[in-house]
Amino acid sequence: MSFFTNPDWLKQYSYPFESFDQIPESAFNEINQRLDARKTSDPLITIMIAAWNEEVNLLRCVATLSAMTTTRPFEILVVNNNSTDKTQQTIDKLHVRTVFQAIQGPGPARQMGLENARGKYILLADADCFYPNCWVDEMMKVLTQPDVVCVYGRYSFISEEGYSRWQLSLLETAKDLIAEYRHMNRPYLNTYGISMGFVREPALKIGFVMKNVRGEDGRLAYALMSYGKIKQVKNNAARAWTGARTLKRDGSFISLFTKRVIKEIRGLFFNLHSKAPKEIEKL
Repeated sequence: MSFFTNPDWLKQYSYPFESFDQIPESAFNEINQRLDARKTSDPLITIMIAAWNEEVNLLRCVATLSAMTTTRPFEILVVNNNSTDKTQQTIDKLHVRTVFQAIQGPGPARQMGLENARGKYILLADADCFYPNCWVDEMMKVLTQPDVVCVYGRYSFISEEGYSRWQLSLLETAKDLIAEYRHMNRPYLNTYGISMGFVREPALKIGFVMKNVRGEDGRLAYALMSYGKIKQVKNNAARAWTGARTLKRDGSFISLFTKRVIKEIRGLFFNLHSKAPKEIEKL
């Protein structure tokens, strides 16, 4: 984790475009050249991206995924979740597989991707995130261990005005410590689609919730525990990176830090047992 500055590798993927119409052909060509070099008819891994109105962010995400250093064969499958912008045009210009899901929500979108994936293993990536070139290998090192059925990775926020990197590092450190504690009895509460992997076969038997609700990733992970273990990918070099737009909802850094840490501390006593949360029990 970088404590004072954003990682240098992010710069080459931080395209300045604000819309699909601003993206030059050369940007697509560069990414597609890397994708074509990895093309396979028999992928071991499917990297699944659910995209809703991400016409430019998706370009950045796929660009990072196309630069993976892994030798493991993988495909990228993008699920257009009924976007109303030019997300589909971006997808069509990239050499990736795609399917369309008209039912709104990450659960329905990821279920469509799960059903159409070709890989034995599924890695979930978010359309507005950046992934380091070691991400696939680090996730798979843990996911392919004996009796492991699901993994999750750590993630960091890209600093911007009002949210310095050292401040965000404090937030991430607190978040990681709480996740370590929570992992002891409720690891599924740490599984987020921003960086998550699982074995496809048991996941198909379970399926994602087909409603537009939050926590569809944790619900799947909880059900997967009957098939094997959930493990954390701890290598900080494999962190996914995302913007601070979700943090801005809580206002200033001091405000969001206070709100989020207090919320997590209040929930710590639930970790004393492994009983499923009520919202998962109802499914």
